[in-house]
Amino acid sequence: MKIEFYNIGSVNDKELKFAVISAMYKDKWVYVKHKDRNTWEIPGGHRELGETIDETAKRELFEETGSRKVDLLPICDYSMNDSVHKIFGRLFLARIQEIGQLPVSEIDEVKLFENLPLSLTYLETQPKLFEKTLAFIKECNDFLLN
Repeated sequence: MKIEFYNIGSVNDKELKFAVISAMYKDKWVYVKHKDRNTWEIPGGHRELGETIDETAKRELFEETGSRKVDLLPICDYSMNDSVHKIFGRLFLARIQEIGQLPVSEIDEVKLFENLPLSLTYLETQPKLFEKTLAFIKECNDFLLN
């Protein structure tokens, strides 16, 4: 699985099929566990008909974590290529301010982590998304300090 990153706006909006959200709550990383798996993953999912990609991110974050109040920033667009298909999505950073009850969904558990969990669902992509998120945070902090 090959992953490539793009600046926001480089990919046609209609090509963005999913949103993934590197989310933080109380200065910890938020990961979710799907009911059918024993591993952790970044909240996210596929775009529904008529949604903007930002709406997809907000909806998926609510459905998978119960987040009620959140600040959301786009980090970058990216593609995944399995040598047959190339699909595009957008990576977001979320600062969750309030979490309510987890809605009925495919998510079994939400957990907070200090760092990237060891037991990941998508081993080929999630560490790269985490690194990209950390670089984005550093870039923002450097900008604010200068």
